[in-house]
Formats: sequence, structure tokens, C-alpha cells
Amino acid sequence: MASAEQLAAVGSVLVDPHQDLTQRFRALFTLKNLGGAEAVEWISKAFSDDSVLLKHELAYCLGQMQDERAIPILSAVLKDTRQEPMVRHEAGEALGAIGSPSVLDLLKAYSQDPVIEVAETCQLALRRLEWLQNGGDKQLQDGDADDNPYGSVDPAPAAASSSVLQLHQHLLDETLPLFERYRAMFALRNLGSREAVLALGDGLQCSSALFRHEIGYVLGQMQHPAAVPALSAVLERGGESAMVRHEAAEALGSIGQDECLAVLQRFRGDGERVVKESCEVALDMLDYENNQQFQYADGLARLQG
Repeated sequence: MASAEQLAAVGSVLVDPHQDLTQRFRALFTLKNLGGAEAVEWISKAFSDDSVLLKHELAYCLGQMQDERAIPILSAVLKDTRQEPMVRHEAGEALGAIGSPSVLDLLKAYSQDPVIEVAETCQLALRRLEWLQNGGDKQLQDGDADDNPYGSVDPAPAAASSSVLQLHQHLLDETLPLFERYRAMFALRNLGSREAVLALGDGLQCSSALFRHEIGYVLGQMQHPAAVPALSAVLERGGESAMVRHEAAEALGSIGQDECLAVLQRFRGDGERVVKESCEVALDMLDYENNQQFQYADGLARLQG
């Protein structure tokens, strides 16, 4: 158990805009893993920063922590139209991840937001809360598990099917509700095969930027080399949403092949700040993991070491 002084030492790195962004990311993920009220408080303080990437990751971490003490700050971020859409979207997703019925009315209100990525995120979060209220999490505990090997709290449970062909069809069917397509996406991720990776790669051509961004995220979780060409193409696509390109960069950092390193270095000076910073953080992650000095999921001792 970390002391208040240790938490403050890490938290002060996170909220300091003069610190290198990569150092602040390490502080953030350390606080996420430590958890508790003080960690939530320190993470919440950083939403006044000017880095969209950092604020997006703050919201993501609060959602993964599933601590209801984060609901007030996440609600405030979702409501704040001065915050960037990418940050507001992640706040909505985090509220869905926490899973408290207390945010149902808020999510209903913002499921009609004029920013499509925010609206779609809140619609998905509502469907997840409905699924929880209908006993979905108990079904998983009782053995009807979606076999998520990554331990992440996802916006939708994986579909039950194990047919790559069927899941691929559902993934690409834009007449289906987005929640059902997300379920196909997470089922493909859980299968983990090369065929599943290639099927997911096809989804990077779908019309919803939110959907494309989430596919980038799951391909990063899978860390399969077969995803590298599709992710590189996304990062290289100049007209692509920065939200999607950023996720492709982080995914390439997670995969960590030599060809990933080359494309990340090429875009570390990108004109979109969130893409540029994503490449910098991804390269830092690769450097530390290759040198076995730090894992982004590691705790306090390694951060301070």
C-alpha cells in the first residue's frame, strides 16, 4: 500500500505541465494501478491540462478503475463542451465502464449530443448499463464468460459466436446497432487468431470514426504482427480522424515490431498534436519495454526507480 506521500510524489508528476509527457503517462498508469480515493483525486486534477491525449487517457484510466468516486469529474467533463470531443467521448465511455445506474439520465441526455462521437459513445454506455441491469455481469460470473484475456472493462460484452466469418459479417454490417457490432469486435479480439486480426482490419474502413478508433484499440491489445499493415495505413491516411490515427499509433507501439518503430518515428512530428504525442508515447513505451526498465502497467517502485 502506497503512502499519501508516495501518491503525492507520483501525482505531482502527473499534474506538472513542465514534465515530459512520457513521464506524466507513467505517473498516470501508476496511479491507476494503485487505485483508491487519493489516486482518483490526483487524476481528476489533470483535466485542466492542454494535452488532449493526456486528458483522454485520464478518462480512460478512471473508467478502468471502476471507482464511483470518479463519477462527478467524468460527468463534468462529458458536459463541458469546451473539452475536445475525444476527451468528452472517453468520459462517456468511462461512465459506462463504471456501470453505476446513477448516470443513466446523464447518458440519455448526451446520447443526442451534436458531436457524433460523443452521442454514439453515450448510446453504447447506455446499452452496457442496460445489459448490466439485466444481469449480464452475473451471467459472465456464472460461466457464460466472454473470455476476455486482457482484463479490460469493455464498452460491450463479446458476442457468443466463435465463427470468424459470422463475426466478420456482423462487424461490417452498418445496419446493425453499434452495440452489436462492438460485441462482434470484442469476440474477434478474444479469438486472437490471424484470421480474426485480418477481419478486424477490414473494419478500419467503416463509416463511424468511433468504431474505427475502437478497432485500433483492440488491435493494440492483441499485439499481433498481422495488424501492422492496416494500422500503418490508418496512421498514414492524412484525411483520417485524429482520434483514429492516434489509436493506430498507440496500437503500433503496443505491437512493437521494427516496422512499427519506423512508421512511428516518421509521424512523431505530425501536424496533429494528438497524433504527434501518441507517437512519442508509443516510442517511449517501446524503448522502455525493450530495455525492460519499465512496464506501463507497473507500479510505484519502478516509476520511482
